[in-house]
Amino acid sequence: MSRKKKPTTDAVEILHRRYFEGKPEMLAALEEARANDEVARKIYQLRTRAKLSQRQLAKLVGTTASVICLLKDAEYQGHSLSMLRRIARAVNRRVEIRFVPLRGTSRAADRHDMSRA
Repeated sequence: MSRKKKPTTDAVEILHRRYFEGKPEMLAALEEARANDEVARKIYQLRTRAKLSQRQLAKLVGTTASVICLLKDAEYQGHSLSMLRRIARAVNRRVEIRFVPLRGTSRAADRHDMSRA
């Protein structure tokens, strides 16, 4: 028995239905893009709050300004934990990693997955 979808004028909902709904590979790519964007934003925020230029942060981290520029690009996929730790140390911070439930998963499924880890 198939349920008819309720019509919508919400552009985000329309795009989701058209490009992502029922397409796990597209949803995975979207999640990865969101994660990369979040890392890029956090690096930018850390640097600007510390009132550092890209060149200054690069010097503190032991790399080049072009590498720092790449790291803040939301499309960059080469973030390494060691580089994030170097950046954190340069601005007197530490890296904290969290594992959060995927969108649309239930708490019971989360507990089941954690019991297998």
